[in-house]
This record gives sequence, structure tokens and C-alpha cells, in this order.
Amino acid sequence: MGTEISRLRGYGFRGTVSAGDRSNQKGGKMGAGYVNLREKKKRQQRKVGHEEEGCSSNRPELAAFVLALRGTPVTTPMLYLCDNQALLKAAKKMGGLGEGGNTTLVVGAPDANIILEAIEELRKGTTAGAATFLVKVKAHRGEPANEEADIQADKAISGTDDPTEWHDRTN
Repeated sequence: MGTEISRLRGYGFRGTVSAGDRSNQKGGKMGAGYVNLREKKKRQQRKVGHEEEGCSSNRPELAAFVLALRGTPVTTPMLYLCDNQALLKAAKKMGGLGEGGNTTLVVGAPDANIILEAIEELRKGTTAGAATFLVKVKAHRGEPANEEADIQADKAISGTDDPTEWHDRTN
């Protein structure tokens, strides 16, 4: 494949290679989706609730990341491909928690419930000795993983059978 990740030999990564994406629809519907490239049957999508506080791209992007973390065994390293710079910035802050980083990341954040779940999943992995790497890919440029994740996120919004998660109001 002639994609960025292919050129960086990301598809040869010795762990799970996953990608996530989000879908926002006018009217406040949000969806998240992820795919595992090694195990084609490992893919999920969820409707993302809490739209009464606004429809942002961060909320479903974070949700897709959590779905990928949940779908990866805690002992397995993960290379996560995403097309959202804001997610990378949030994840960088998450990595610094407890090490003198931004300990107020969650306080007042509109997506605090998802951020807390991502932090807990990352903590499980690091405790087990598995690293998680996030890599930015260009959106809608033919990256197979990103395109498949985008399809999953769109299915979450259009489907009637997909459960809704992360619908509790943020305190």
C-alpha cells in the first residue's frame, strides 16, 4: 500500500493496529467506530450520547479511541491511527497524569466521562507493560484503516440496533 502508515512500516507493527473515527450529523447525532486491522471481525460502532450539551468532534473521537482500547487485550501493544489532532493533544495530556502533567484535564471538560474511561484503559495497559502509540493520518486520503473506521462511525448513526454509550451528563 502506498499510504503514509505503509511507508512508515506501521502495518508491520508487532501488536494491534487499530483505527478510529467519528461521525457527526446535523441535529446532534454522534457516532464512533473503530476497526482492528489484524482481526477483521474486530470492529465496533456506538452511538455517542450527551448531545444535549452540544455536538463536538472530540466526544465521538474519544469514544472511538476507548472502543479500540477496550477491544485490545491489556497485554498487547497498540498502534492507533486517527485523523483528529485534538484527540492527539488530549491523549498527550492523559499520558502526563500522575507524572506532573495536567492533572486538571478532566475538571470541567465536557467529555470528562469518556476521558476518565480512556485514562483507566491506558493505565491498565501500561500496568501490564503494553504501550499505546497514536499516529495522525490524513482524513479521507485513502488510508484503508481510517476509511473503514469512518464507515463504522457512519453505521452507528444510521443504524437502529447500535447501543448508545456515554450519555450521562458531565458533573
